Amino acid sequence: MNITLWIVQGILGVGFIFSGWMKAFQYEKAKTSWPWVNEVSKELVFFIGIVELFGVLGIVLPQATNIAPVLTPIAAIGLVLVVLFGALFHMKRKEYQEIGVNLVFLVLALIVAIGRM
Repeated sequence: MNITLWIVQGILGVGFIFSGWMKAFQYEKAKTSWPWVNEVSKELVFFIGIVELFGVLGIVLPQATNIAPVLTPIAAIGLVLVVLFGALFHMKRKEYQEIGVNLVFLVLALIVAIGRM
């Protein structure tokens, strides 16, 4: 089970590093990749990116270093909330094709949250 959780954490980490980095530090590229970025403030996009990057640190470092590993499921729950709010945002905008990615990451983050408790 531990190996499975690490694989899931790795998948989450790669996904959120990609999206978080693009939102936080490659705003122009994010605008061309995701239409919704053009319709919200740059500051909000940056904030979401930073939250995602800190979420990655939270799902990996505490468990990997065995320093406060209780923070790993808490970080996973935080990522669940980020993804859930993203899915609701896409539903409101009728961007149903985007919700599939949200659901996958929601399930993966839930697996980590429950598995690491």
